[in-house]
Amino acid sequence: MTEPLTTTPVGTSGTAPVGIVGTGYVGLVTGLALAELGHPVICLDVDRAKVTALRAGQAPFHEPGVDDLLARHGGRITFTTEPGDVFGPCPVVFVTVDTPPGPSGDADLSRVEAVVAAIPAGTEVVMAMKSTVPAGTGRRITRHLRATGRHGVRYVSNPEFLREGSAVHDVLHPERVVLGADDPAAADAVAALWAPLGAPVVQCDVASAEMVKLAANAFLATKISFVNEIANVCDAVGADVATVARGMGLDSRIGAAFLNPGIGYGGSCFPKDVAALKQLAGNSGYHFQLLSAVIEVNELQKRRIVVHLANRLGNLQGATIALLGLAFKPGTDDLREASSLVLAARLAAEGATLVVHDPVVGDHVLQALPAGTVKVARAADALAGADAAIVVTEWPEYLELVRPGLAASMARPLLVDGRNLIDPEAAATAGFEWVGVGRPDCLPDALAEPGLDLDDVEADAPAPVAGR
Repeated sequence: MTEPLTTTPVGTSGTAPVGIVGTGYVGLVTGLALAELGHPVICLDVDRAKVTALRAGQAPFHEPGVDDLLARHGGRITFTTEPGDVFGPCPVVFVTVDTPPGPSGDADLSRVEAVVAAIPAGTEVVMAMKSTVPAGTGRRITRHLRATGRHGVRYVSNPEFLREGSAVHDVLHPERVVLGADDPAAADAVAALWAPLGAPVVQCDVASAEMVKLAANAFLATKISFVNEIANVCDAVGADVATVARGMGLDSRIGAAFLNPGIGYGGSCFPKDVAALKQLAGNSGYHFQLLSAVIEVNELQKRRIVVHLANRLGNLQGATIALLGLAFKPGTDDLREASSLVLAARLAAEGATLVVHDPVVGDHVLQALPAGTVKVARAADALAGADAAIVVTEWPEYLELVRPGLAASMARPLLVDGRNLIDPEAAATAGFEWVGVGRPDCLPDALAEPGLDLDDVEADAPAPVAGR
């Protein structure tokens, strides 16, 4: 029987290092947070170029606060490509590798399996799983470890709840710490690392801990798809979804969070986790009908805006469309499942010419966008000569576009606010035809004549000139 682990108090000399396997969003932010709490941290990654960059203080992604923590704790956090530097010296090792969806829709656990395979025989370690894995994964890993004679490895499920764009804040101010383990001493060893943060601890069995993460993200995605459906009904009946959402959100049983309509969710978690939970249910013989609808609504929402645009401009062939924002959300440069990629592909298929802007995403994005797409350095440059502009990512910088003169630089000052970011009246005052999601259109005074609505303007507007 393995003896209970002991944990040296945080911040004291002689504190055992904490291991991290994987230096993506979750791994690097988790490692830096533990360094902030006073622990020496050793991060393992198979990507030698990434490790070299991290040793030089260069983060592999944009995330507020990461660069500052790297600079402040460069002497406390180290990076390696050697498994032996982590397994052995570190009594607790967090696994934070990616688990992308495979061809069948199931989570691809090959990276997790590679980590398990890299643990040497005879190692005494608590393996804390932060990677999002299907319920039942911990049970299978534990059986495999026992079958291969590695009885010193104790498994704990410690799912992460980080939001890209606020990951540093989230890891240092958690709303809860979930710990699933069959061995209470192993759970206590992980709990001790997070204890200084003072968050409520949910201690449970492994399968339940694994389900918490999937269920939480699936519920939030459901709220987003639901409010998008409400927005679409508001469009049909002339209601204002902003008022409807506010009225709903004041109900304590519902809450205001995630009731902001738009053009669909994306990123590295929601699409993957919703699909994974649906697939997990299917593999267990249960058809999760609600999640099927959530996924369908989200995919249609990304395409719905193209239909709106075609109705207002007529033939999109030859029209110049500005996409404002490329990342799936503000505060990050992540393009995974970003709505911008779907919009760009659909608009290009309709024959539109694209001009794009994002304050953080680099020029490498052009490889993922249709041929001929132009990326500009300033948002104002994207508007110049455009037949329409679409706010795709709610970067606060785009609020500055609502000022005199910019609307006049467009061929038609049509601003489609896919995130309901900009105040409609302010946009109209600046000369834009503002179109939101589930909200009444707002027109400048020149167009807002008695009895005149945007449909009249669309009917009378000339078709875009080919080749613009």
